[in-house]
Amino acid sequence: MENFSFHNPTQIDFGKEKEKLIGEHLAKHGIKKVLLCFGSDRIKRDGLFDTVADSLAQFNISYVECGGIVSNPIMAKVYEGVQLAKTEKVDAILSVGGGSVLDSSKAIAAGALYEGDTWDLFIRKGTIEAALPIFDILTMAATGSEMNCGAVVTNEKTQQKYSINSQHTYPIVSIINPVLMQSVSNDYLVYSAADIIAHSIEGYFTASIHPHFQSRLVESIIKTVMETTEILLRDPKDYTARAEFAWASTQALNGLTYSGTAGSSYPNHMIEHSLSAIYNVPHGGGLSVIIPAWMKWYHPQNPEQFARFAKEIFNLETAEEGIAALENWFNKVGTPTRLGQFAIPASDLEKITRNVLGNAEYFGIGTIYTEDVITTILNNAF
Repeated sequence: MENFSFHNPTQIDFGKEKEKLIGEHLAKHGIKKVLLCFGSDRIKRDGLFDTVADSLAQFNISYVECGGIVSNPIMAKVYEGVQLAKTEKVDAILSVGGGSVLDSSKAIAAGALYEGDTWDLFIRKGTIEAALPIFDILTMAATGSEMNCGAVVTNEKTQQKYSINSQHTYPIVSIINPVLMQSVSNDYLVYSAADIIAHSIEGYFTASIHPHFQSRLVESIIKTVMETTEILLRDPKDYTARAEFAWASTQALNGLTYSGTAGSSYPNHMIEHSLSAIYNVPHGGGLSVIIPAWMKWYHPQNPEQFARFAKEIFNLETAEEGIAALENWFNKVGTPTRLGQFAIPASDLEKITRNVLGNAEYFGIGTIYTEDVITTILNNAF
């Protein structure tokens, strides 16, 4: 096990009706005015918006709305939020929604205290020296953004999907009420499952050092996600399954599974970011296509871990059997495993590869993921 320092400053408030405490949490931190970020008007129709507004009013906290944040969030909305935050002189950002809303909120929080173009922070022309405090109420479990400092946003003009990471962009408090996730569609449930699995396996397979304890954590997360996904497809209101799914999602990317590991990279996300940047495919759906395709190419580089995966997750013997079993499970629950399911033609291979090559350089793995390698992986996905 490698040396490491683990610190996660985010407070998680988990459980039924916890969203009613958001005003109290904000007041404890001296917040008087927030930029309230959200996606569609669904939170208004289902009453969550009113619940939040009432909680804020109890503590004399005012708010400015920034709605309309979309899945695969884009810089245009971030710029809008940054301008609102500056003009309205808000004290904090409150995200009510899923990972896309929270990622946008993190970018807005950083951009509001940055004098230049917020995109500079994504392309490393600028540094995040401070950010407005971030609070959130989660309505969909997938990204793990509620307990980490990362945010991913697409620049729709350049078709670049890049990230920020800073000690200043950890949420102060994240509220997770699994009841609020019961209305998530089956499509987005299975996309979310693929995203959580991707977060779990990136380090599991690519790390040069991966202690058995960390492997067991990852395997527990994956098995929990697979088990609860199948339960929720049958009964979306099963609270126990919804709660375990949500907590597994948080654990997959809060830093714990990577503690004591070394040498890991994020090739599945690196490749998928091109798909969602170019075609706006659902991120988790794109990952369920890329993961088996990447595994088929990569497994000879870490045969012992792939054999372990097959045994521990599916009680099978070989890497090839484990890969096929995961792909079959994706097909079983209904998340895509082929690019053609997104109507992406094979004739676009060169265009996708060019975009992925830029991502590979950005991720620092360009020497590994050459044009030939990327082409091989993408061909596995057609």
